[in-house]
Amino acid sequence: MTTRPPSDDPSDEPADDPTNDPVEPRSDATRVLDDLAADLDGVRLCFEAPGAAQTRSAVTAASRQLADHLVPRLQSVDAPLLVVVGGSTGAGKSTLLNALVGRPVTRAGAIRPTTRRPVLLHHPEDAPWFEGARILPGLARVRGGAGAGAPSAGSEDEPSRELELRPLAEVPRGLALLDAPDIDSIAAGNRELARQLLRAADLWLFVTTANRYADAVPWEVLRTAVEADATVAVVMNRIPERPGIAEELETDLRAMLEDRGLEPARLFLVPESSLSAEGMLDHARVGEIDAWLHGLAADQGARGAIARRTLAGALDSLDGTLQDVAAGVEEQRAIREELATAVDVAFADVARRIEAAVGDGSLLRGEVLARWQEVVGTGEIVRSLESFVGRVRDRLGRALRGEGRPAVAAQDALETGLVHVVVDETARGAEHVEQAWRSHPAGRALVEGADLSRMEPGYEQQVARAVRDWQGDVLELVRSEGADRRTKARILSLGVNVVGVALMVVVFASTAFIPTGLEVGTGAATAIVGQKLLETIFGEDAVRRLARVARESLVSRLEGLVAERAEPFRERLDAVPEGTEPAALRADARGAAALAAGIRTQAEQATGGRTAQEPTIQERPTQEPPSHEPTTGEDIA
Repeated sequence: MTTRPPSDDPSDEPADDPTNDPVEPRSDATRVLDDLAADLDGVRLCFEAPGAAQTRSAVTAASRQLADHLVPRLQSVDAPLLVVVGGSTGAGKSTLLNALVGRPVTRAGAIRPTTRRPVLLHHPEDAPWFEGARILPGLARVRGGAGAGAPSAGSEDEPSRELELRPLAEVPRGLALLDAPDIDSIAAGNRELARQLLRAADLWLFVTTANRYADAVPWEVLRTAVEADATVAVVMNRIPERPGIAEELETDLRAMLEDRGLEPARLFLVPESSLSAEGMLDHARVGEIDAWLHGLAADQGARGAIARRTLAGALDSLDGTLQDVAAGVEEQRAIREELATAVDVAFADVARRIEAAVGDGSLLRGEVLARWQEVVGTGEIVRSLESFVGRVRDRLGRALRGEGRPAVAAQDALETGLVHVVVDETARGAEHVEQAWRSHPAGRALVEGADLSRMEPGYEQQVARAVRDWQGDVLELVRSEGADRRTKARILSLGVNVVGVALMVVVFASTAFIPTGLEVGTGAATAIVGQKLLETIFGEDAVRRLARVARESLVSRLEGLVAERAEPFRERLDAVPEGTEPAALRADARGAAALAAGIRTQAEQATGGRTAQEPTIQERPTQEPPSHEPTTGEDIA
């Protein structure tokens, strides 16, 4: 590329110098991309699922493309055109660049990977466009000039996070050349960096060779260019200089490009030739490419058309990405719902089993039955049910003279039995949830390193305290029901504890023995004794009401205990952030598509129907490029 003499014309300055731009209010166009960037930043894909890793990569790629290319290009359409030189390993990208500028400025060698730290060549007067974080903000700037092939900051495993800037007078103003890593690099990080840089390009200068142009990897990358409607120029390098070979290869390559829907801006053929002692390719071999790039640099309209076309295509390509990300977010929400349902179902079953145990009479066995029989003398009552009430009163009176110890013992036995049921059932539910989560890829990560089924210290004491509090409620219920003098006298003649225990027995037998009361087993007899005793004191309707109130109070307390046992699972699930709503991402996709349509309309109006591929100047300019008039995101909204 030839060197231009400096100009004295003050109008021949870099357009929209980013270092001097005043702060402008956000345009509607810029707001669309700012909102999109914020929504992508808010996407959370925390659960492992098929496709989750791919969706995360898509989010990262889209976010980088916004920061690297879309936002800065939208804000300054007439900023220098970024031409990214990309291609396969050993395609000769660096050698071509060196030939274009006439001296070795970027590394070319046999050791793979060759290009590890990307090198950006620009005119010195265009430096303000690239020295800051306007484009590729994730790459730290390193000034070149210390010699070609300076060591890369990256390694074979980790890509470089630096961008080497090399100001060269041989590069025409209005255009910059970026030497990217190999798209098929042996280092995965370099491959991803190469794709990141290509997504940031206004124009791809894609280099392949006569031997490798049919390889799969280049065509996979070119397919993304088709999807994004990017502007691509293709260079077939190292064509054997034998009659008819170049024409045959060109015909085949054009057919392949056409079959895949790619219409290149230009197709350049570079013959194979020997290099100089300095490793330089004869400039004449790249003269056609050089002339075309100078033509673009001199034609502001062509540059703007290319920038707008690539910008609009990239925005349109975001639609598919955002739809896929929205689907991925919906899948995450479905996983969350599935894991939450496992908790809900397991502990709902726990609550049902405990409630069933409360009312099916199963607690009125063993120690509870023995203690209650001590209170009421059930064996004798079973033999003579028709006259049991008077005899129960006699026995209860004797129990009272012993300071009510049998009633208290029965109350304690009921507490112990119920505590065991609650603790056992909630432990069973917790184990069921943990097992269900461990069998799920996403749930497995939630319980990794934790034993959520383990009972929290003090939980059993908490259950016992809740049961005792309920028993206190029952005793208070008995006292409040015996407000009138006659009922109060009956309660006092037996003792509040005895009447309260009788009501508890009725509650624990409410499903199994009430309302029929026809069972003849010992447990049934004990329940019937309690019910008849209460009916004698309060009346039949009052007993039913008291039993219902006491049971509802107990069930409410037990449900709280079950919920407490499920809380570690819910807390672990709630700690996973939900992030951006799928609807917001789909709205972003519509906004990006509308913005792309507006940009294309403006591009057509600006070019008068001339295609973006062809600049008006095809040869080297003989005069200075015209001064630039700034175009902002507001202009293309």
